[in-house]
Amino acid sequence: MTLSGQTSPASVPAAPRAGRVPRRSVLFFAFAFAVIADPVSSVAYAIEAALRALKGDLALLLPTMSLVVGLVVVVTANYWQLVRRFPKGGGAAAAAGRAFGPRWTFLPIGALVVDFVLTIGISISAAASAVIALFPELGGARIPLALALLVLVAGLTWFGHGGRLLFAVMTVLFVAVCVAVLVLGFVSPHEAGHAAASTGPGHPAVLAVVLAFPVAMALATGVEAPSTAIAQLGQLDDTHRRRFGRGTLALLVVIVGGLTLALTALAVRLHIGIPGADSTQIADTAHAAAGPGWLYGAFQLTSSLLLLAAASSSFQAGPGLLKALAGTAGAPGVLPPVLGRTNKHHTPYWSVVVYLGAAALIIAAAAGQEQELVLFYAVAVFVSFLVGLLAMTRFARTEKKRALAWVNGLAAAAVAFTLAVNLLRGWPVLSLAGTLLIAGGLYARWVRAGRPTGIEDVESRAEASTG
Repeated sequence: MTLSGQTSPASVPAAPRAGRVPRRSVLFFAFAFAVIADPVSSVAYAIEAALRALKGDLALLLPTMSLVVGLVVVVTANYWQLVRRFPKGGGAAAAAGRAFGPRWTFLPIGALVVDFVLTIGISISAAASAVIALFPELGGARIPLALALLVLVAGLTWFGHGGRLLFAVMTVLFVAVCVAVLVLGFVSPHEAGHAAASTGPGHPAVLAVVLAFPVAMALATGVEAPSTAIAQLGQLDDTHRRRFGRGTLALLVVIVGGLTLALTALAVRLHIGIPGADSTQIADTAHAAAGPGWLYGAFQLTSSLLLLAAASSSFQAGPGLLKALAGTAGAPGVLPPVLGRTNKHHTPYWSVVVYLGAAALIIAAAAGQEQELVLFYAVAVFVSFLVGLLAMTRFARTEKKRALAWVNGLAAAAVAFTLAVNLLRGWPVLSLAGTLLIAGGLYARWVRAGRPTGIEDVESRAEASTG
């Protein structure tokens, strides 16, 4: 008995049709820059999150973000291994299921469900903040603005899973405008900022950095995407899917790491502190670098569009995951079949409604403030990271690759520390509770359904359906 009752599109590469398959370079561009939209968009709020955790101490901001980027590299190295082992997609869920048994698959799946909701909520809220920074008069309508953007993005999802190339273009435009702002800011800035006097983080410098960097690990969200999204590339063989996945991971590290460190260094150089209520730290940095002209406007516009693209991507992936878990009419899965119903554009509309309602609740609860959600953001996804790293550690030990086992084990310890520090802040434990409740509920329904096989591949099936 299988979960889906049919062969996964990701497992049988489609035969290329003459004149229908784009050149691989164009396909890689569309795939890679669309997939990294989420981690690139995280730059818009991760640096500010670190600065707030440091209580405005700019002297410690660059060391903190350097530690963040370093851990992003460590996590990315793990997904580099996952792409090699699972070229048809699957990510941490596939690794956990094959390393520890199918029941462990539900932990990263539960983490992903929560992560998709938070990605939508925080991306929409950050997009609203970007708009308000450009048009401060909208500050009094923050929640209605955020909810309107949420409904708009959810509504566009109704028309299907197209737009990969559009997302890629949005990512490239933001990167290009961001580079222009950086060059101008370092060469001939408009003016220096006037940061409020820092109260100091209240700890010795090294300890302050160690305690602050986990908050900014929101930057790592989306790192797992290439390892699962390669399931969309059914027209390619395993070798080329590996190349696409690894190429995307390398591009992610270079762009996200480079932009993060450069924007952090510019903020420190221009003395940009914690922003006011109607602005963001990255907006203040761009304004100080470029002034109030067209470049600043372009920066805010492209960053808001990129954030909406990241939200749209999760509005596709999240409902796609619920649809895959619902199974098919011939072979029901672990969720009610209604969540798998699609319209003529193949959109699982009731699953979209579920994510719309959940995201609306957290946006309203956080008053449309993305910084209120950042603490929760780096919890659920780190559960998935931790499970994936532990699975890869077990694979390495089984294959007697001791050096790799030690590297993966140390990386797992670093991820566990990051997760623990965020949980000790209090409220983020709700994110973990949500992950465990969803994982437990899915496991219970899986047992009740007769433990259908193939649950380890549910992520790859979900991604293949959006390809």
